[in-house]
Amino acid sequence: MKALCWHGKKDIRYDTVPDPTIEDAGDAIIRVTSCAICGSDLHLYDGFMPGMESGDVMGHETMGEVVEVGRGVTNLKKGDRVVIPFTIICGECDQCRRGNFSVCERTNRNKSVADKLFGHTTAGLFGYTHLTGGYAGGQAEYLRVPFADHTHIKVPEGLSDEQLLFLSDIFPTGWQAAAQCDIQPTDTVAIWGCGPVGQMTIRSAVLLGARQVIAIDRVPERLTMAEAGGATVINFETESVVERLAELTGGMGPEKCIDAVGMEAHATATLDSLYDRAKQAVMLETDRPHVLREMIYVCRPAGTLSIPGVYGGLVDKIPFGASMNKGLTWRMGQTHVNRWTDDLLKRIERGQIDPSFVITHTVPLQEGPGMYKTFRDKQDGCVKVVLKP
Repeated sequence: MKALCWHGKKDIRYDTVPDPTIEDAGDAIIRVTSCAICGSDLHLYDGFMPGMESGDVMGHETMGEVVEVGRGVTNLKKGDRVVIPFTIICGECDQCRRGNFSVCERTNRNKSVADKLFGHTTAGLFGYTHLTGGYAGGQAEYLRVPFADHTHIKVPEGLSDEQLLFLSDIFPTGWQAAAQCDIQPTDTVAIWGCGPVGQMTIRSAVLLGARQVIAIDRVPERLTMAEAGGATVINFETESVVERLAELTGGMGPEKCIDAVGMEAHATATLDSLYDRAKQAVMLETDRPHVLREMIYVCRPAGTLSIPGVYGGLVDKIPFGASMNKGLTWRMGQTHVNRWTDDLLKRIERGQIDPSFVITHTVPLQEGPGMYKTFRDKQDGCVKVVLKP
C-alpha cells in the first residue's frame, strides 16, 4: 500500500509499505477513506519529538471502513464506518474505567521506555513515535487498529467524512480544552493559537456559554476564521497581547486561558522568545513556552490555565512563583477522546456544529509531502489539510 512516511527532519515521503495484517485477535483493519495532517504532526516534521525511526508511517487523524476483523473482535464487523481516535485504548484498565483514556495502562507496547521517561506510561498513539508504542499511523491506504473493540467511534451514514473526521482528534481536543476550564456564564476565555485546535476550542467555548472569547494569533486567515466563530481577535504582531487583554477585561484579566499552541510558539522578537530559540539551538531546551509565561502573567488570580498544546520535553524560565501566588489551576494532557465523542457526534447530527468549516485544502494522499510544508509555513491560506488515499 501507499503511505506517508517519516525519514528525518522535514523529510516526509510517499512510500510503498507492506499492507497491515491482523497481528492479534483484537485487531481490525480499515480501509482509509480520509485522513488529515495535524499540528502535532508538525512537531515530528520539525524534528522536535524524540523516538521516530526512518520509515515510520505518519498520521493520527483517520477514518474509513472496516475490511477485516480478528477473531476476538465483537463490536465491529466488515463494512462498519468508523472514525479512529488517536489514542489507542483497552477499555478495561483502571484509567480507562475512569475515562482517562489518554493514559491507558495497557496499550503502549513500549511501556518500559515510557515509564523511564515519564515515570508512568501513557497510552499508545497512532503514528507518534516509539515512546508511545511505535504504531503505524493512518496517513495511508489501510490501517491496523489494535484493541479495536474500544479504539473506534462508530459513525452513521448520511454525514460526510469531512463532518466526522475530526472526532479523531482536534474536535474533542478543543472541546476538552474548554470543558476542563469549567466555563461559567461570566467568564472571559482567552485562547492562544488559531490553528485547527484553536478553532475548535473557540467554538467549544462559545457552545459552553462563555461571556467573551478572545483569540490570539497573527495569521490573517486564522484570525478571520476565529472571528467567524464568535471570537474577538488579537493580532500579536500588531498589538500588545497584555495591553489588549487588560482593555477587554476591564483590567481584571481573563478567568480562563487556553494554550492551543504548544512547544513551537512563534513570539515576535520578545526577549523570552530569543532566549528560547538560543537555548533550543544548543539543545539546552526542547520547547518554547512563551505562551505559558504570558498566560501565567495575564490570567486573573484564581483562574485556570488549560493546555491542549503539545509539549515534548523541557521548558525553562517558567514564572512558577507567580502561578502559585495567584492561585492558578493547571489542567492539561492528551485528549481522552472517547470520553467526549458520543456527545460531540450528537451535536454534529443536530447541526450545532459542522467541524468541516476548518478545512482549507483537500488533496490526494500522494500530495501529502508537499502539503506538510504548506501547512507548516501557513502558505496559500492553509489552516487544515485533508488527505484522500
